[in-house]
Amino acid sequence: MLPTVQPIVEDVRSRGAEAALEYGERFDHIRPESVRVPAEVVSAAVDTLSPEVTRALEEAMARIRTVHREQKPADHTTTLAPGATVTEKFLPVERVGLYVPGGQAVYPSSVLMNVIPAQEAGATSLVVASPPQAEHGGWPHPTILAACHLLGVDEVWAVGGAQAVALLAYGDDAADLVPVDMITGPGNIFVTAAKRLVNGVVGIDAEAGPTEIAILADETADPVHVAYDLISQAEHDQLAASVLITDSEDLARAVDAEVSARYTVTRNAERVEVALTGRQSGIVLVDDLQAGIAAADAYAAEHLEIHTRDARAVAERITHAGAIFVGTYAPVPLGDYAAGSNHVLPTSGTARFAAGLSTHTFLRPVNLIEYDRAALANIGPHIVALADAEALPAHGEAIRARFSDSPESED
Repeated sequence: MLPTVQPIVEDVRSRGAEAALEYGERFDHIRPESVRVPAEVVSAAVDTLSPEVTRALEEAMARIRTVHREQKPADHTTTLAPGATVTEKFLPVERVGLYVPGGQAVYPSSVLMNVIPAQEAGATSLVVASPPQAEHGGWPHPTILAACHLLGVDEVWAVGGAQAVALLAYGDDAADLVPVDMITGPGNIFVTAAKRLVNGVVGIDAEAGPTEIAILADETADPVHVAYDLISQAEHDQLAASVLITDSEDLARAVDAEVSARYTVTRNAERVEVALTGRQSGIVLVDDLQAGIAAADAYAAEHLEIHTRDARAVAERITHAGAIFVGTYAPVPLGDYAAGSNHVLPTSGTARFAAGLSTHTFLRPVNLIEYDRAALANIGPHIVALADAEALPAHGEAIRARFSDSPESED
């Protein structure tokens, strides 16, 4: 995919907004009047929402904000000796580009999940990029724009795909499009490849793969609940993975039958069928719960549901998962929208070492080192010894110079 995407990224780097608009016209079949969506278009989009959706967005926003506000760590100072301190401060990434896809579905929830953590971290400048829609005059979907307005984001770019990532990374001075410091948000394989290519020019959150759910269940699980949860994840994408891990043959058979009976009546039945019958989906039968936990940890799913006796205790034994949903009343769709947690999570087994999007994503820990003369004198011989051991004697001299008899050393 990189050889396909790299020319797009380089072209946008060279020609800026004009190149991005041309690629939008080719891939999205529409060329908006400008990359930047006019402020009045963004604000007017709120009027397209039904009262029910507006209330739902506002409630989700409140819950997500509450969780992410409490994630922000406090500055703290460590005293190592009299006159010797190290203070850790947390500084926000200043300008953030947030990508919101616009392909097979509309994702105002992705606006909330990306914007709110950045705001709570203290980012001072936010831009949301989302593909232009031919059926909406070349602007992003009105629901995306409305979510931006409700969150106070007034800079929205009508650009999608690899060209959006490139434009966010490099900007365009002539078009008054300022580049960002970090790009976050989910996207297809083209978006992911572009994020890899610009990583280092800007920061990125992760290279997300297709979405996935694993459900660890025993005989106490309700097969209808499990079936619907597997189906709901499969409707995201043909490559979505839906996996049941269980030690109960009876449950496995019941869930298989319920899935077969129920997915055909869903709106996205064709997409669901492709996902559920793909090699990435299936039922894993294990000997016992301990083996199930081991299988879940080995898989390291983006979303892991626990449908067992003592579900919270079982969840505490899991070490690898993007997010863990405990019990029958905490299904993944809750987390997709309004649990308060973030739905941008590590995929493809990366939960072994990576975390989901959070307020921490947009913070940079910076140390302030303060030593007075006595404190430096106390540690100085150790620094000189280590500098000599590394054959870097000038490092030691930089310490000794502060304790010479010259008048300047007394300042």
